[in-house]
Amino acid sequence: IPDSGHKYYLQFTTEDYKSGENAGSCLATVLYPKTKAPPVVSIKCVHTKDQKQIQEEDNKIYQKIRQQTKAIIGNNIPDSYGNIEPALEPAWALAVAGSSYIMWEKSTENLGYFMAQVKSVKQWIRKDDFVEFDYTVLLHELPTQEIISCHMRLTWVPGRPLKVKYFCASENQGLEDGSGMESGSAAGILHESGANF
Repeated sequence: IPDSGHKYYLQFTTEDYKSGENAGSCLATVLYPKTKAPPVVSIKCVHTKDQKQIQEEDNKIYQKIRQQTKAIIGNNIPDSYGNIEPALEPAWALAVAGSSYIMWEKSTENLGYFMAQVKSVKQWIRKDDFVEFDYTVLLHELPTQEIISCHMRLTWVPGRPLKVKYFCASENQGLEDGSGMESGSAAGILHESGANF
């Protein structure tokens, strides 16, 4: 698109991050602006799971976290053998959802990312219904092969979008706020302005 950037039309399938099962199919348009702004994404998906099933899975993750008697604290998830301790799986699931926003915002036409590892995670005990975690996540940048370290604070309660704030060590731009539009699942992300770590 003259003076705007390149626009891509995509058709793809999604899979459940844990089981690898087909989770649905999507149609999307992605516009990479000529400026350094994040890509503009318009997406429509048909899920193989209904909304009720998605909510039940979200509630299972949430209940596992809430039933812990101590705050969840962990390092190097997965470990060097690819294993994740069962007690850390809910924290890992939220890290996957939260870091996907960072990867989306940082991606360009020439750079892509995937989450290599949760270097550390610490749960904050709250008096309200929300769960809150601090993470250090390592993102693998392609094609440069660099490993980018990002600090991420995430808060969530089922039925509400995930709230994500992050700062990546390779940048000197200050705090970045995660934002998004999807609601109702841990995969949804919401903009929250004005708060600091």
